[in-house]
This record gives sequence, C-alpha cells and structure tokens, in this order.
Amino acid sequence: MKKEPIEILREGRRALDSVLTQYGFSFQDGSSGPSSGGEYASGVYVNGNRKLEIHYRFSLGLVTYHFGEISLDHPAYMRVLLGDKGGNKYPGFSDDPLVAFENLAYDLQHFARAFLEGNSEEFARCVTAAEEWKKIPGIARLP
Repeated sequence: MKKEPIEILREGRRALDSVLTQYGFSFQDGSSGPSSGGEYASGVYVNGNRKLEIHYRFSLGLVTYHFGEISLDHPAYMRVLLGDKGGNKYPGFSDDPLVAFENLAYDLQHFARAFLEGNSEEFARCVTAAEEWKKIPGIARLP
C-alpha cells in the first residue's frame, strides 16, 4: 500500500531530526493535503530566525533555507559551497523516498555550517554568491 505524503514526511524527519535538533531546531508541521499536482505535505524546522522549509509531493522537493529575511534553495547553496564538482548527496535518485531525507541530512551535517551555526553575514555571502551565479547565462554556467 502506498504511503501518504504526510506519513513519508514524518518518517523522513527522523533522519533530519538527528542533525537539526543538535543545533536547536524544532519541527513545525506545515500545510498538507490534496492539490492540483497531487497530495503533498510540508513543514519547517525553526531555530530563532533560521528556518529550513521542506516540501514532499512524490519525493522530497523544495528545500529552502531562510535566515532572517534572506533565503536560498538547497541546490544553489550547495553550488556556492562546493562548486561545480559538487559532493552533495541531495538531490539524488532512489526508489526509496526516505533516502532523499537521509541525503539531505548528510548535506546539512557536512556542508551547511553557515546556516546551522554561522552568523547571518556568513549566510548572506552565500546568498549573494548564488545570486551572482544565477545572473550568468545558462550555457556559460556549464563547467
């Protein structure tokens, strides 16, 4: 029997909780239910003015970091930190929907220090670098 997105989100949180609770984050359920694109579930990890927003529909999808008034999506954040060669595990490919949560937990633990425990200026530098990269025409971004 296929699990509902809210169930998968709850199960996937175990991997994320193992990292984020160490840094004082707590989870808050977001919206969930039917939509034109199918059933979905969302939520946010919060620690003061830091938030990690996650969305699940058919897989773990949008992952957005918020630090005060600034925000950055996961792929852009990892590109700034790791460059073209990457090294991040999320997003990845698996038939098991929980693997995406494990991969995101890995990236958080190994690469997201500026968000987890840094200051807003350090995170803002990442946002600025990501915005500059996005200004480069698509073909010119290729390594």
